[in-house]
Amino acid sequence: MPLPTGHPYGEHNSSQLVAERLLGAGDGRLSRVLVSVVEHLHQIVKEARPSQADWRRVIGFLTDVGHASDEKRQEWILLSDLLGVSALVEDINTRRPAGATPNTIRGPFYRADVPRLPLGAIVSLDGVGEPLCVSGHVRDLDGNPIPGAVVETWQANSEGLYENQQPDLQPEFNLRGAFTTGADGHFYYRTVKPAGYRVPDDGPVGQLLRHVGYPLRRPAHLHFMIRAEGFETLTTHVYERGDPDLHRDALFGVKPELIGDFRPQSGADGVPAWSLDFDFVMARAKPARPVA
Repeated sequence: MPLPTGHPYGEHNSSQLVAERLLGAGDGRLSRVLVSVVEHLHQIVKEARPSQADWRRVIGFLTDVGHASDEKRQEWILLSDLLGVSALVEDINTRRPAGATPNTIRGPFYRADVPRLPLGAIVSLDGVGEPLCVSGHVRDLDGNPIPGAVVETWQANSEGLYENQQPDLQPEFNLRGAFTTGADGHFYYRTVKPAGYRVPDDGPVGQLLRHVGYPLRRPAHLHFMIRAEGFETLTTHVYERGDPDLHRDALFGVKPELIGDFRPQSGADGVPAWSLDFDFVMARAKPARPVA
């Protein structure tokens, strides 16, 4: 049988020949994305020049990542987060006008079923940790208050662990709640001061990055998701100023606009207490973007 016509496959034209097949395969946008992936992947291989054994180790790592993922743990998302890809996708898709509070990734510990609570409620159901009073306002870009905005919050405890990481040790919905802003856009509630933490490093992703000395800690922070009719939903963090890991957040979420001051207060019985006051600025929804 004669060989097919055309140029033989080789290092000099490898990505080009694969691209030609992909671009003739059907779905235009998907094909173009796959072509870009192939071009970059082939370029990496040409630059790194791995041996066959090296490449088998790469395939083995990817296989291990898949095996480590299940309904309770998503190792692929962890890989995306730690390599900064999740933060990049978030930035591309949530560009905001100057003055609006920037978005960050939601993270893996969010729950959509949190209870609605009255303003001033305590979200620390076990009372473990140093008390923290959180207050703030939700405003538009002109500084006007946004009444009726739903402010969801969730956080790690004083040991850096979320309620759904410790379902047998923390009460359900511990350190979670949803509040509605008043006519002046004000919200406030009571919680405990969160601790920073090390991201899970017992799986293949953590083991690989720990081996090369990659920073795997997150600074102390609170999560917020804010919805209001006519505005783009805001998902973001507020980070503690002065946290030693602030400049090397493992998930690349720290932005200057998201750093807050946890101020010491006089606590009862000598227990340290804190307060945080932080305002959020929402952008109005555009026709092409979802409205909360």
